[in-house]
Amino acid sequence: RLTHLSEYVVNPKHRMKQFLVPKTRDQPDFNVPEAIATGGTANEPIADLFPETSIMFCDIVGFTAWCAEHEPNHVFHLLETLYWEFDELAKLYNVFKLGTIGDCYIAATGMPDPQEDHAILLAEFSEECRRKMREAMISLENQPGMEGSVNLSMRFGIHSGPITAGVLRGQKSRFELFGDTINVASRMESTGHPNKIQISEETARL
Repeated sequence: RLTHLSEYVVNPKHRMKQFLVPKTRDQPDFNVPEAIATGGTANEPIADLFPETSIMFCDIVGFTAWCAEHEPNHVFHLLETLYWEFDELAKLYNVFKLGTIGDCYIAATGMPDPQEDHAILLAEFSEECRRKMREAMISLENQPGMEGSVNLSMRFGIHSGPITAGVLRGQKSRFELFGDTINVASRMESTGHPNKIQISEETARL
């Protein structure tokens, strides 16, 4: 059916998608006054529940020690090289990149659009990232200032379940996720082993 314009403005999922569309440099960030101007109100948060998702955390093992022995530009060169590869894989597998926290890369499936095979997609994506990590570190090892890259590895953790997500508005608006699914996915990663993908029972059943 056709969606009325007013419904498009108010519907949380539509408004989240508006926020998540990549912006150009001359496009303003989402803010509360803009929301009011387009038909919303300051008391109307942009948030929704996504009942069927999978979340992946991955972290570089040995990164902190490696950073202490290398120049800042070499540290950022490693991260940019690796996570550019992950971003390209995310496009290929239709995986949503949630962001990075330090050297931790976080991704999801099943949101902002539903995906019936969200767990399988994320597991396949993680396996490709694991392979790409090894290739990237071997390549970087031969570059000036990148010695020791080949000794780095990654831990991966995946958990599936519901999450609450939305746009946390303010001076620098940002997309945020909340819920136990996030916490469990993080623990799957932190308790895992180098160069391994640890998944929860909930994800394995899917």
